[in-house]
Amino acid sequence: MLVTGQLVNAGLGVLSGQDGGDANGGAMQTGAPFGGVLKSMVDETNDLQNKASEAVTGLLGGTGVEVHDAMIATQKASMAFELALQVRNKAVGAYQQMMGMQF
Repeated sequence: MLVTGQLVNAGLGVLSGQDGGDANGGAMQTGAPFGGVLKSMVDETNDLQNKASEAVTGLLGGTGVEVHDAMIATQKASMAFELALQVRNKAVGAYQQMMGMQF
């Protein structure tokens, strides 16, 4: 969940007014391109969904998966999906706002 945490931290930095620059007004450090971060987040969300599906299947099949483990796995997958959905909604909103601009 490193990428998801990075996105949340980046989002919190933007919401709190931090621009990512240093105290001397230096440029923001560049990391992975946004598309790469987004792809990593989608891949991680897919992995969490697969793990949750396996946990539920194991629970229903009686292969020794505990109820709390299955519930934790499904909640992790659900939260990752909700974050991905909100990031998508914000990106679509920003795109629509830019398309509405007149030059």
